[in-house]
Amino acid sequence: MVDLSKPWVVRARHWASLDGGKVRCNLCYKRCPIASGGYGACGVRYNDGGVLYTLVYGLLTAVNLDPIEKKPLMHFMPGSSVLSISTAGCNFMCMFCQNWTISQSRRGDVYGEYYQPEKVVGIGRKFKADGISYTYNEPTIFYEYMYDVARLAKREGMFNTMVTNGYICEDALIELAPYMDAATVDFKGGGNIKFYRKFMGVPDPEPIFTSLKIMKDEKIFVEVTNLVVPKYGDDEDDIRKLARWINENLGPETPFHLLRFYPHYMMSELPPTSVEVLERLARVAVGEGLKHVYLGNVPGHRLEHTYCPNCNYLVVRRYGFDVVEWRLKEGNLCPNCGHSVNIVGTFKGSSYRPTWW
Repeated sequence: MVDLSKPWVVRARHWASLDGGKVRCNLCYKRCPIASGGYGACGVRYNDGGVLYTLVYGLLTAVNLDPIEKKPLMHFMPGSSVLSISTAGCNFMCMFCQNWTISQSRRGDVYGEYYQPEKVVGIGRKFKADGISYTYNEPTIFYEYMYDVARLAKREGMFNTMVTNGYICEDALIELAPYMDAATVDFKGGGNIKFYRKFMGVPDPEPIFTSLKIMKDEKIFVEVTNLVVPKYGDDEDDIRKLARWINENLGPETPFHLLRFYPHYMMSELPPTSVEVLERLARVAVGEGLKHVYLGNVPGHRLEHTYCPNCNYLVVRRYGFDVVEWRLKEGNLCPNCGHSVNIVGTFKGSSYRPTWW
């Protein structure tokens, strides 16, 4: 039995009434039909007598100050800090999720500490965060809270970013767009439909591509990631198709990150993705015309850096989440050839080399 008096239980947005006290959630593309007393697939949206509620409004499982490069966003406000927040629950059921303790918490297992939107933004300002990032679990499922915090953050001069699986429905995304500045959209297994069905509980990844097109139209800055799962999700043809689609629909200078898998949750028997496989897939993506291909979770690799897409001059050097050398001239121009690199904002801080460099 859900206690509707709790401050984190709030009437949901984006749903429709059905016959017999049922509702249809129209927040994500699963579009769950939910009977009275039932939950959506995310486990945090509940139908009480024909009214849909979210059970995690401000019920946060994490409040952390992160470098924006951790999202990963390499081309948006580099060197800035973001206050990262999350709740429990997710609309995907990924068997390899590294944050499964929060993402797979559902129904009676939902937990967290309640924060009003004003408190989150106040914490961000106190610790001099440049923006708010909605991350760690899928932010679509705490949409109402994200929407309210994002509006308040924008009024306070902060930017907003989300790390998302891209399964958010069109109406909700367009409503959110004026307050969302950037997004990392996460693919897994190269977007292969069989992989999504077998390992993630998702019927079809096609709606993600629709969301990406809407984000582009709505002027949300986008970077795309893809988790490379060894044996099951490391097919060259899938990466080739995904990279080609990104090039043709988002543009060749869209940052594309190939992320190294580490064993987690129900797939802990697999080894980490080999660096050789990641490098091979990176060559495939470059071969399809992408100009900024990165390897994630491989600190110290040359594909952590940004190179000028015109002359291949190294313009930003990184180690992990740190910018260790910034060579771009004013206006983010390559100092070697003058090409304008697709980066929003300029580096916050001065170039430096850590003592371990």
